[in-house]
Formats: sequence, C-alpha cells, structure tokens
Amino acid sequence: MMLNLERRRQFLTLMDESGWDTLLLYGNTARKDFFRSLVNFNFFGPHAVAALTSNGISIVVSHPWDNELLQDSIDANVSWDADFNAVIHRLISGKTAIAGREFMETRFVDEATVSATAPIENLRRFKTREEIEYIRQAARLADAGYRHFVETAEAGMAEYELVAEVEAFLKTNGAEDNFMLIASGGTEVFGMHPPTERRFQKGDIITTELTPQVNGYYAQICRTMVLGEPSSDQRRAFAVFSEAQAAAQNFIKPGVNIKDIARVQNDVFRREGYGDYTTRRYTRVRGHNLGLYPDENPWVLEDVDCEVNEGMVLIAHPNTYLPLSGYMTFGDTLLVTERGCVSLNQTEKKLFSKV
Repeated sequence: MMLNLERRRQFLTLMDESGWDTLLLYGNTARKDFFRSLVNFNFFGPHAVAALTSNGISIVVSHPWDNELLQDSIDANVSWDADFNAVIHRLISGKTAIAGREFMETRFVDEATVSATAPIENLRRFKTREEIEYIRQAARLADAGYRHFVETAEAGMAEYELVAEVEAFLKTNGAEDNFMLIASGGTEVFGMHPPTERRFQKGDIITTELTPQVNGYYAQICRTMVLGEPSSDQRRAFAVFSEAQAAAQNFIKPGVNIKDIARVQNDVFRREGYGDYTTRRYTRVRGHNLGLYPDENPWVLEDVDCEVNEGMVLIAHPNTYLPLSGYMTFGDTLLVTERGCVSLNQTEKKLFSKV
C-alpha cells in the first residue's frame, strides 16, 4: 500500500513519452508531495528521493530512522545518506528529470537534468480511487474538526488556544497533519493568519480554513461563525458568499475551465456592487486543487487557463473581505464526477452562531 502502483504506471508512461531514462521524485520537510506521490511514506529526515527507472525503484533517505522503517516494508532498493547533494548526483543516470527540482537547496540546471514538476503535477490533479478514498476520510475528519471548533470557541479564549484544541482533536482522531488559519474580529479584519494572542469577544466573526491530512492527502473546509447573534450586515454579507459558493459548485463539471469557476463566483460579488473586493488586494484565490499538498495547482483565478475533468478534487471558496462584515470564508472540498461535482463535506452550509 505504501507504493502507489497506478502512479508508477503513469510515471513510466510519461518517462517513455518524454525520453527520460530516470525520474527523481524529490521531497523535503516543506514539500513531501512529489516523493509521496510514488512512495506514500511520511519521512522524518530533511530529505528523501525516489529514483524510478524501467528496471525498478531506488529510495534514498537522509535519516537512519527512515531507512530502518522502509527497509523491509517496500519493494525497492532503500538506503540512507546524509550528503544529499552527493545522492542526487549519484542517482542521475542518462536523461534525468526531477519532480520537485525547484524546491532543492542546490538546483541542478546542467543539461543532465530537466524539471518534471509541471508534468507530474498535471498527472496528480486527477486522483486515483485509493487517493479519493483518503480524501473522503480527510473530509469527514474536517467536518468533525469544525464541529469541535464551534463547540469549543467562547468569549475570552485566545485564537491560539482554540487552534491548539482543534489540532489536538484532529491528531487524536487520526490526522497526520493539519493546515489551519484563523481570524477574529469585525470589519477591521482583512484576512486570516496563524493564531495570535487575540481573545474572542462577543459579536466577533471567527473564520477558519481547516485542512486535515489522512494518509498523506488533504481535504479542506472553510466556514464562518459569529459569537453571538449575527447582525443584519453580517447576514447580508454571508448571503453573498453563500450564493457565490453555490454558483461555483453548480457550475463545475468536466470540460469547464478553472478561470470560469473563479468568474461565476466573482460575478455574484460584482452584481451586488462588490466587484472591487474580488481583486488581489482583498483576496488571494477563489479556490485551489487538493491532494498531497493543501494548496495544489491549479489555483482558481480568472487568469488561470486549465480544463476541469473527472477525478479532480478542489475547493471553491469565495474567501474575501467585504466592508459589511470584514473577512469571511466559505467553501467545501469538491470531487468532480462524470456529470458535475459532489461535496465531500457534510457540515451544514450556514453562517454559524454561538450565543
């Protein structure tokens, strides 16, 4: 189960079509996803690389613990070496492509190697059955995590205290990792951030982007709650967000373009007179792909040209600032199916409030 056989088949086909003799899938602490797309192992050390050829797989890790765990667990030649620059040079054989080359401490720009990052990302956009099941599990955990978020939040609690409680809940219930942002306050809040010492007050909007990881794969949920009874402006603002997210979810199907998923969300804001708040000054993206990395390409923006097809998993979230309410978030993990898309989250689509 640690070796993704379907991906190995796809990668070997890509190598044959591209004229590559060797494909290196590199991972480091921040970006394990290229390595894990073939070898789904959460390594401890700072580096790992899998070398794929037509003759088999060689794996080199940079920590002896990883070597010990892998040695008898996978059908591959496994070794460890702390000198990772020497490792990469040793693995280069013939025409060599490196997925994750851009994230290496030392880039290999000579004629012996090329970047395989973009073509490997293109393949990874469309999930295998096994990968979709992992994301389903992560989405169920995201739902449970958000329930715990709402149940735990209270006036006087600090942002970091709430995030710590949710992190502990998710890890206790099987999350390998969790990417999470938060924000709290009113119209002065322009975006989310890592948790701070700010303490919640009655009337606050509390937003979060909660992204648990299961077996390497992430799912995400974005929701907004109010501590107290929502004001009329907060309700008006949320109605715009809700309609924009529904417009995207109803629009998504095989053959549509990512840029149009962004457009149908932004059009709702434009119609309501808030077109200025769809720009990069107030919002980063209208969604993104999900998988082994929580913020995978393609990003959902009006200038991104990418066709959607069955098997893609993405989140459409019209997260932005509005003067009515401050920053709000709202979005679900969506699986593209033959005829449209389905949400993998079950959390109610509403403006949450806790009196």
